[in-house]
Amino acid sequence: MEYASSRSRRTDRRRITGGAALDKLAVRPLTLASLTNVFLKAGNTTFGGGDPTMMALKRELGERRGWFSDEQFALVFSLARITPGTNVLAFCAGAAYLMYGWLASVAAVVASSAPSAVLAVWLTVVFESADRNPVAKMTVSGVLAAVVGMMGAAVWQLTKPNFSSKGWPRIVALTGGTLLLREVWGWSPLEIMALAAGIGAMWREP
Repeated sequence: MEYASSRSRRTDRRRITGGAALDKLAVRPLTLASLTNVFLKAGNTTFGGGDPTMMALKRELGERRGWFSDEQFALVFSLARITPGTNVLAFCAGAAYLMYGWLASVAAVVASSAPSAVLAVWLTVVFESADRNPVAKMTVSGVLAAVVGMMGAAVWQLTKPNFSSKGWPRIVALTGGTLLLREVWGWSPLEIMALAAGIGAMWREP
């Protein structure tokens, strides 16, 4: 009975958030184990921070398995950005909840963060002990440069679907305005997102 009720809630969410489109795309059965496995792999094998990880999850959950629509991704990504704390964990929690409920939300957060957290502690100990080694320093510099490149690629993947011949002024204005407000005038992220939300509501895509 409890499983049936949970399944009914997921069906209602699919109906509200584009379930019809997902039904046409889905090629693999959605189970708690398979969903957790996706978060485990993407969360612990993707480098470059939160944005590349979220784009990897979009590709794995939506494009390859058909469990997660573009509309759902946009919703969860936006909400994760205004959530205090680590954005990628908020994204994992929200995305898993939309697809399979509260249990999947907890499983996704643990699977995507626990192994990499242990690895981060171990790497910190290793590089701290090798701080005086010039080779280690050069290695860290190379990794940092690669991370910046991956972050740039993730930004392009996020903006590319909306970067049409008619929609580019809107994207350039919002992106450039955000950079100025943040770096020149020192606005907080919450203030910038609130302003962007208002502008986005009034300045609709052509």
